[in-house]
Amino acid sequence: MTQAELYQALKSLGMPVVYSHFDTDPDNPPPSPPYIAYLFIDNDDFIADNVNYKSIDNYQIELYTNKKDLASEKLVEDKLKELDLPYFKLETWIESEKLFQVVYQIQLI
Repeated sequence: MTQAELYQALKSLGMPVVYSHFDTDPDNPPPSPPYIAYLFIDNDDFIADNVNYKSIDNYQIELYTNKKDLASEKLVEDKLKELDLPYFKLETWIESEKLFQVVYQIQLI
């Protein structure tokens, strides 16, 4: 799966999706939650004999919500399962933003 295919899959969930972050200013505020940001983190390429044989890119998908939103989490998780993308999940409350952040760590091979 490519990054472009990941983007299209996330867009199919019906929420605003952006790579990394929304460009905002007073005339262009961020969208209302729930929304998704995703970004490349690093890679774990399969390397042997000084050659990168297989690209393994690590991505982070971040779901932002105003409150604990099990329905939005289920949408994301069901999509990842449909795409056969195993994930690790973390959650935190961002006090300064008054938002929950649920992070899904995935690999694209």
